[in-house]
Amino acid sequence: MEEQAKRTLAYLCPACRQSVVVERTVFQLAASANHLPCPCGKSELVVEMMGDRVRLTVPCLSCGRDHTVTCSTQAFLHQKVLAFSCAQSGLDCCYVGEEGAVFAALKRLEAAADKVVPAGEEKGAFLDEFVMHEVLSELKEIAQRDGISCTCGSHRWKLQVNYSSIDLFCADCGAAMRLPAATSSDIDDICCKPRLVIRSGRGE
Repeated sequence: MEEQAKRTLAYLCPACRQSVVVERTVFQLAASANHLPCPCGKSELVVEMMGDRVRLTVPCLSCGRDHTVTCSTQAFLHQKVLAFSCAQSGLDCCYVGEEGAVFAALKRLEAAADKVVPAGEEKGAFLDEFVMHEVLSELKEIAQRDGISCTCGSHRWKLQVNYSSIDLFCADCGAAMRLPAATSSDIDDICCKPRLVIRSGRGE
């Protein structure tokens, strides 16, 4: 009998700050709404498959609220790793995908989460000002050698700086890519990239 395809889901509980990781078969996910609670009982991830779309209700450590996000069923079931992030801070709050890729992403999020200021306390301009400065400096160097492009063929782009990430947008097709800027590993990652390619949906 063929083994059921599986998906690993992970998030950080905003109440107790521990990682919550669960594995579900595609059949389990499709059968009914999945409620995936933290053992502390104060948060839960909810996954609902609705035909060609999947809706997730995701607890967010960064802002303390739940986010409702959607993605295509195709991406949810087959992409190596999907990251969902807080619109307010830019910090990831949930991962879905293959076990190894999810655990690697979660490890980075745990490192960034150590710097998150509890709700109610005053936040700085960025999660980590030094990391943001270094990532922006590397980005500037890549841009100076015309190393930023889009798969649609454009070399024109726009920039948006978030609390813990940087978004690059293609000025022609609107495609976007997010660069995390929260931990020292994010500096190492961008230092290793001579070029940055924004992935356009056109012709792919």
